[in-house]
Amino acid sequence: MDSELKEEIPVHEEFILCGGAETQVLKCGPWTDLFYDQSVKRPKLLIFIIPGNPGFSAFYVPFAKALYSLTNRRFPVWTISHAGHALAPKDKKILKTSEDSNAQEIKDIYGLNGQIEHKLAFLRTHVPKDMKLVLIGHSIGSYFTLQMLKRVPDLPVIRAFLLFPTIERMSESPNGRIATPLLCWFRYVLYATGYLLFKPCPEKIKSFLIRRVLQVINLENEFSPLNVLEPFCLANAAYLGGQEMMEVVKRDDEVIKEHLCKLTFYYGTTDSWCPKEYYEDIKKDFPEGDIRLCEKNIPHAFIIRFNQEMAGMVADSLKDDLSKM
Repeated sequence: MDSELKEEIPVHEEFILCGGAETQVLKCGPWTDLFYDQSVKRPKLLIFIIPGNPGFSAFYVPFAKALYSLTNRRFPVWTISHAGHALAPKDKKILKTSEDSNAQEIKDIYGLNGQIEHKLAFLRTHVPKDMKLVLIGHSIGSYFTLQMLKRVPDLPVIRAFLLFPTIERMSESPNGRIATPLLCWFRYVLYATGYLLFKPCPEKIKSFLIRRVLQVINLENEFSPLNVLEPFCLANAAYLGGQEMMEVVKRDDEVIKEHLCKLTFYYGTTDSWCPKEYYEDIKKDFPEGDIRLCEKNIPHAFIIRFNQEMAGMVADSLKDDLSKM
């Protein structure tokens, strides 16, 4: 079954300039340009995946393919890298839209606020305004999703899924207590270490190391994620992580209340980034919301082994909405 999906489902890779930053976009399905496709077969809805940190979109391809298949291949499923978390190979052309060429570069694009504006800039320049959206945010991508809804309330989002959502008290979480000193106080030590270890390393060795790690964790990937060992990308991931620890503190109940009817929260039982007590708190404050606690022991990093299960949950939840499209 998995091999059939791999062969049959087309995934198109693009590197674009968005807000002044190189950005990898992976498009699952036959639709590669929604803006200029005026055919009657153009889909009315886009499923848009916003990753966690590090924001390597290539890791989400198995999840995107599973979701595309489970929604009967009717709608495109796209995933975007975070700004500065992907660099185009030397032989890969970086695409530029006429709209984006006139746009101003986003201030501090590698930081928390810049990453939110980066996603909104992509939707403005690559997705028609009348196209309905399903947003899927994972980890810090859930925070980005809520902030996108807050900044552009009329964004045509029919549903938003917040998977293992790091939307509050990040530095107080079990993992946050470890990550905060590393990312905030020893950030430059991490930068220097990454640069010294990986900058002189030939790409063949990097590629071999990544393939071995992917084999060990049983993660299939048809797009080489060399950026995992690229010092520039690692530094940007650490920079973003430091801002997460400092700024993702108070849950934004105002935006949750405003958009509650379209939000689905999915918490883990053993998640050290957003522990069970965070689920209990939000469930108490919003008892009428679609706020779920995982019953399958799926970890925070579900993209390693649980793509099919998570895609199944999202697809089942979307059945009624998609039947109307």
